[in-house]
Amino acid sequence: MDRRTFLSASSALLSCASLPAWAAPASPRLLILIELRGGNDALNTVIPIEDGAYFDLRPRLALKPDAVARFAGAPALHPSLAPLESLWRDGQMAILQGVGYPSPNLSHFRSIEIWDTASDSQQFLQTGWLTRTVDKQSAFAASSADGVVIGAADLGPLAGGARAVALNDPARFARQARLASADGVSARGALAHVLRVESDIVRAGADVRPDVSFKTEFPRGVFGITVQHAAGIAATGKVTVLRLTLSGFDTHQNQSAIHANLLRVVAESVVALRAALSEHGAWERTLILTYSEFGRRPRENQSGGTDHGTAGALFAFGPQVRGGVHGTAPSLRALDDAGNLRHTTDFRRVYAAVLEHWWHLPSERVLQRRFDPLRFIS
Repeated sequence: MDRRTFLSASSALLSCASLPAWAAPASPRLLILIELRGGNDALNTVIPIEDGAYFDLRPRLALKPDAVARFAGAPALHPSLAPLESLWRDGQMAILQGVGYPSPNLSHFRSIEIWDTASDSQQFLQTGWLTRTVDKQSAFAASSADGVVIGAADLGPLAGGARAVALNDPARFARQARLASADGVSARGALAHVLRVESDIVRAGADVRPDVSFKTEFPRGVFGITVQHAAGIAATGKVTVLRLTLSGFDTHQNQSAIHANLLRVVAESVVALRAALSEHGAWERTLILTYSEFGRRPRENQSGGTDHGTAGALFAFGPQVRGGVHGTAPSLRALDDAGNLRHTTDFRRVYAAVLEHWWHLPSERVLQRRFDPLRFIS
């Protein structure tokens, strides 16, 4: 592949914004987002096992009391999440309940756009919330890329201007990046912009590599490979954000087995990330946050599944997490007019906590108004 071909293929993947001129820490704190694409069923993830309404609404899908995972002091969890017990015991796991937003949208595409841009339900923004976060912030200037997206083509919360790379094969990207070099070229205007993009591609390619070795055993399957790539990138200390996408959560039918397998993958992946990053001294500066575009309806459908719903449950993991339960579980006895859960925590309170308590940045510029941070980060 020649230089021109590589630039043409890569320019859509790496969005270039000029680097600030001032210095920055070599290893900024890392945020790893795990997107549960399709709408994760919160009620069969964090289970209201003591509420009889749960069994009334889900005569077939409800998990039995003797089948759930029970960690000391935790609510009942899906048994597939049992591998997370060590994180809970160590105070490195937080459960965020009832997370959603006013006037929820039940379209996959629109709802995830709301989450990605941190907009109101009826508001349309052109930039992702993380793009606005990294813009002109010296804390992120030393990163080779603002973010790396693995497992999906869209940049999501990094869309609209961040120096972000979307890739499925980091090794191939790194090899191709070495073919691009702007050394010794003087240019102005549009050509200068192209060369800056090229320079950022080379810079990212030097660090976005999967050749870091681990003793950790990663989960099998496609997502396990994604997690291994992510760990290799995270260990370099040169990336601010990683977003991993696990699809399949749109469980309209035959939910029980599908959901159990997906949650097992999530739990094993988080455990592997902690082990792998601990090997390279990177776990101490890492925060993992799960999210999904919405939850599922409380009442099961006729196909052994659940339809699009509203409020969901998120998980946060890391040494700086305040272990425990945060927020209030939505009531199954006070559903909205459509029979959906009423959210109790605005998702932007979660983002405000990441901004203020993780990166120590003011949140109003990114979120456009004040949201009280949910206190799940030390």
